[in-house]
Amino acid sequence: MKSIITISREFGSGGREIGKKLSERLNIPFYDKKLLEIASKESGICEELFYRNDESQSNSLLYSLVMGTYPISSDGKIRPDMPLNHKLFLAQFDTIKKIAEQGPCVIVGRCADYILRDNKNVINFFINADMQNKKKRILERYDIEKDKVRDFIKKTDKNRANYYNYYSDMKWGEAKNYDLCINSSQIGIDGAVDLIVTYIAAREKYLDEQK
Repeated sequence: MKSIITISREFGSGGREIGKKLSERLNIPFYDKKLLEIASKESGICEELFYRNDESQSNSLLYSLVMGTYPISSDGKIRPDMPLNHKLFLAQFDTIKKIAEQGPCVIVGRCADYILRDNKNVINFFINADMQNKKKRILERYDIEKDKVRDFIKKTDKNRANYYNYYSDMKWGEAKNYDLCINSSQIGIDGAVDLIVTYIAAREKYLDEQK
């Protein structure tokens, strides 16, 4: 096992649960909210700010970073007048890069697929689900009125899409941007994990044969 797995997901699709079970199955590290804690410690920025701005945002900064064209100050550091949301994203950008350098792992959300797109060992998955299943899962996990859950889901997904589209030059949820898209409503959480494990094994075998 040498792959770095990124999982993008619709809210309520079970993407985080799938990622967690996958990491346990493969015995590799799992990163979701933990990314924010690490980014906070390494950047010195208050952890609360990361959580408050998690996967939301207020010219694609990420594209500029990847291409090396974002303006820096004379001492080689990112300009201090950079907006806060950009500083927070950049801290996560650096954290994700460092985590990937440490070896196989599962990373959920936060543009990890785009940030690591030049890494040949990265495999990207997108998890979606039918609205009925998403509503059921959200109602089981959040204290929210039943008649408001659909809007809650749509708003959260809109924030995730805006974040991804803003910080990258790709479109969130568009199939061509991922190695495999999975509807968890049709296969279940464990079925999705099984499918991903099978895909990873097949992909690694194929790449080894191409060498």
